[in-house]
Amino acid sequence: MRGTIGFKTGVFGALVVMVVAIPLTYAEEFSRDAAAKYILATAKAFRTVYAKQIIAQAAKSNVKPDENWTKDDHAIMLPAQFLKAAGSELKDFELSLIGLTPIYKENLPKTKAEEDALKKLAANPATSVLTFEDGSQFKGVAADLAIADSCAACHNAHPMSPKKDFKKGDIMGAIVVRFAK
Repeated sequence: MRGTIGFKTGVFGALVVMVVAIPLTYAEEFSRDAAAKYILATAKAFRTVYAKQIIAQAAKSNVKPDENWTKDDHAIMLPAQFLKAAGSELKDFELSLIGLTPIYKENLPKTKAEEDALKKLAANPATSVLTFEDGSQFKGVAADLAIADSCAACHNAHPMSPKKDFKKGDIMGAIVVRFAK
């Protein structure tokens, strides 16, 4: 027992020294970076569950995702609408979708830095998350993939879609989180 307490105290002491030794600005950046990554991971998880499980379950009852879901008693919102609706409920940060070829112009990157981050994600699909400072905001972007054939099919068939050749697994854009520095 005594050895365990000594070990825990030593580890705790080392952690305190490491945290105190880190300059405040670095600690703040680390916190923003970690927060952005946690938020994006959570958003991706909820979006994936919605796209793969909720839509599949609803389909068994002849309920389908539809862009105009509020006008049809047998429709539910699209995965993109679900994420954006959840994001609109948040008060301390923004959560949304952006893309280089979005169906709606409102989903274009808001800044050059966001556009550059999207291009980096597209160029290197193994990079799943990028975080960066952009003016007065700290931002994170996570690759938004066509996780099901239906994601690609919906975008390809939409009359306003500028891109018609998405396939399952393609990067369709990104989930973005924005918050004040």
